[in-house]
Parts: sequence; C-alpha cells; structure tokens
Amino acid sequence: MQLFPRPASAARQPAESRSPGAARRIRKTGIVAAAAAVVMALSACGGGSSPQNADGPVELRFSWWGGDKRAQLTQEAIKQFEAENPNIKIKPEFGDWSGYWDKLATQVAANDAPDIIQMDEKYITEYSSRGALLDLSKYEIDTSKLDEAALNAGKSEDGLTGIAAGINAATILANPAVFEAAGVAMPDDSTWTWEDFEKTASEVTAKSPKGTYGAAAYGTDEASLGVWLRQNGKSLYTSDGKLGFEPSDISEWWAFLKQLSENKAVPTASEVVEAEAAPLDQSGLATGKNAMAFWWSNQAPALEKASGSDLKILRFPTKTGSSADAELWYKASQFWSASSRTKHPEETAKFIDFLANNVKAGEALLADRGVYPNSEVRAAIESKLTPADVKVVKFIDQIKDELGEAPAPPPKGAGAIQEIIKRYTSEVLFERLSTDEAGKKAHDEMKSAISS
Repeated sequence: MQLFPRPASAARQPAESRSPGAARRIRKTGIVAAAAAVVMALSACGGGSSPQNADGPVELRFSWWGGDKRAQLTQEAIKQFEAENPNIKIKPEFGDWSGYWDKLATQVAANDAPDIIQMDEKYITEYSSRGALLDLSKYEIDTSKLDEAALNAGKSEDGLTGIAAGINAATILANPAVFEAAGVAMPDDSTWTWEDFEKTASEVTAKSPKGTYGAAAYGTDEASLGVWLRQNGKSLYTSDGKLGFEPSDISEWWAFLKQLSENKAVPTASEVVEAEAAPLDQSGLATGKNAMAFWWSNQAPALEKASGSDLKILRFPTKTGSSADAELWYKASQFWSASSRTKHPEETAKFIDFLANNVKAGEALLADRGVYPNSEVRAAIESKLTPADVKVVKFIDQIKDELGEAPAPPPKGAGAIQEIIKRYTSEVLFERLSTDEAGKKAHDEMKSAISS
C-alpha cells in the first residue's frame, strides 16, 4: 500500500497567473501541510466518473483552478466539445489556487479524483510518481503539432502524464512611460548584461520621484533563480531529482541582489515585503512605481491593462551580452492530466485531445492559460487575440531559436522550494543573515524538502 502526501506547499498562485509572477503575488496560505492517505491500492472500487447508465451519456469530471474569466472561457470550450460529442458530458469543478491542491489531495486519497485534472509543474512529478496520473501516450492524443519543449515537459519515466495547456517564458516586463519620465533610454535586451541591468535600474531610480525604482527585486520566486543558475552552467534540479547547484551559487545570486539594493536599483527590504502582499493590479509595475519587474510572459496582458501603459517584454540580461546566452526556456503554464483511476480513459483522452488540438477549443480558451502550444491552433486564433496577447505570442516565437535545453522537471517535494527562497531572500535583504549563511541554510532546507 502506497501513501500519497499532499504537496509540501501551495503558497503561491502558479506560473500561468504570475511572473516570477502570479507565484509572487499571492501570499502563503499554509493550506498544504504534510499529510498522507492511501491512493495506490488499485482495486476496482472508487475514483473517477460518476456511475453511468449503460445506454446513457458518459459523464467526466473536469477540475481546474482560476478566476471567473477562466471559468467562463473554459465552460465555452466544454460547450463546444459537447456539441461535437453529445454522448460525453463534462461536469466542471473549479476554484481558486489556494484551496485547489488540498482538495485534490483529499480526492485522490479517497479514490475520488476528477477524470481530467489541471495540473501544475510543481506537482506533476509528485502525482505521477505515485501512479495517480494516466499515461496519455497510450491513448489517441495527437501531439505532432505541439512545441517539442512543451511536450517533453509532461513526460517522465511514468509516461506522458501531462499535455501542456499553455506555454510561457520568464521575462522582464518594462514600462516605457517610467523610463521616459526619468529620461533614461530603454535597454537593448538583445545585448544587455547584468551590469547593464544594474546601471539602468539605478539610473532610473536616481532620476525618478522618491518611491519609484528602476526595477522590482527578484528573489521571491524560482524562475529568476533558475535563469541565473542556467547562465552559470548550473540548474535548479537535476534529471535524477536532486538540486543542481551548490550553496555558493545561490549565495552569489543573493549577493547581486544585495548590490542592487545598496545601489537603490530595487526597493528597500520593507518595500519588497509589502510588494509581496500586493495583488497584481497593485504591483509596482502596474502602479508605475517600478520601471522593470520579473514576470512570466503570460502576465503581460493583465499587467498592461492594470498599468494603462504599453508594456515591453524583455529577455533576461546575460553574462556575455548575447541574447543567445539568456538560457530561457518554454515553460508549461499548466498541464491537462487525467486520473489513473478514471473509468472512462478513452473519453477522457478524447476531451484532452480536443483541448490541445481543436481550433474551437483554441477560440474559446484563447491565451488565458498562456500561448497555445499547438502551432496550428496558435496561428488560427491569432486574429481573435487582444493586441497584448499577440505581443506575448510574438515574443514566444521570437526567442524560439535562443532557448536553452529544457530544465529537468521539479522533483517530489519541490512545492516547498519557492517559500524557502522567499524566506531567505528576506533574511538577506534585512541583513539578518549573510549571503553565505543564507546560501548554506537554504540549500540544506531545499535538499531536505526534495529528499523527504
């Protein structure tokens, strides 16, 4: 009998709705403490769809997280699918991020998981390795038009347990209006270095009213750390589920952040903590208090609307000054997964195939979950996207030939990593720990989190 722990942390909203993003903008709720429950006694009982009459339609439960807009768009996609498949009915189950993982863990433990599950990168390994997710490669789902990096993100030794619902990339979003008000030129993101980033951000701060900074601080997320490590020949995780860096690597990352703080390129420690609690529309970038900030690409439209400005999407700076060395990657904003206990795997796979490959699904969902991974659907729906969404699509296409190797997927226990990073960033900025002390302690905690 196998035990299934609830995710170690669900403190942040996922990348699909944040930058280093919606991850950074939702406070820790503490809803997912370690807990265990039986899930892998693969008996005939429990799980999946509701009982059906032999001649009646098949009913599939479909669970996702997100706001009202996502619910509206997703239910339109369901409507289109049901019109084409009158013998399959989809029962929606949705809520916000804060309660999603606790509920899902309980459902899986009770052998009552939804048939179709919106899954996050942080937890797909956790659920896959416990046998809770269906290997979708065994069913008729067309993956030929999906971006390779996005497709591979859902693969593991347990099979293809997730089909990317959207893709995005780690970016720096910039507000040209703040640059213009400060009289500072926008950086060239194809050639800038980290030193250029510091110089530019410091100059904007110096030439702006008090309380306005050249950049938001990094350090409350995994994405910016991941890019930094990759540019230094390391990685956040290894393919065998271990940490891919040493304490000194993360210490150097924090040392540069301290340098940015000392040069007033980024807000003070107390302002960073305050910003952490702010909703997206009150973030420094949205309110014009930051000229630049670290966000996922799919957050650009919401931030652009909130700021009332025409934001620009920038690549990360590099050590060399060449965008080819930015080491960005396509991240699956989330996945379409299925319960291994579903009583209707064929119909479940048919619905996932529809979501991934059907233009009608694309026209309903648009860019709500990120850029569509299916290149043909992406092209077909472009005319229906907002100008801000088109900007994101163009950026994703623009960096295609510059991408680094896809990172190893987060191992079991990786849900705790972001909170560890954020906590020690605060310790460093408030000077309660040196960067070396923070690096050692954080590394130890991270190692323990993914090995326990």
